[in-house]
Amino acid sequence: MTQRRPHWVYDAGQEPDPRFTLANERTFLAWVRTALAMLAGGVALHALGLPDTTWVRNVLAIALVLLGGLVTAFAMIRWARVERAMRTSTPLPAFNLGFLLTGAVLVGAVLLAISFAA
Repeated sequence: MTQRRPHWVYDAGQEPDPRFTLANERTFLAWVRTALAMLAGGVALHALGLPDTTWVRNVLAIALVLLGGLVTAFAMIRWARVERAMRTSTPLPAFNLGFLLTGAVLVGAVLLAISFAA
């Protein structure tokens, strides 16, 4: 039993090659940077008053802020699931976070395009 947390990750299996663990941590940090960019984008939309259509601006700003929080939480869960899979020599989990983010960006882009065209 280890002192590291979360125990459900670190108490499973064997210690993987440190390079893989560090790569997993770098991937987690990249997702956190993406989430921070989403938060900043939501704040910028709200502060700058863009687009002119108030409801679109509010929807996008709120969605970006909430999605930034969700991406951070999902990134942590993904980090833990990947770490555990490496420790137990099981297949890596599916890449659902990427699909979520892709869908959100597409919806946001369509809303902005419609707002700018109007």
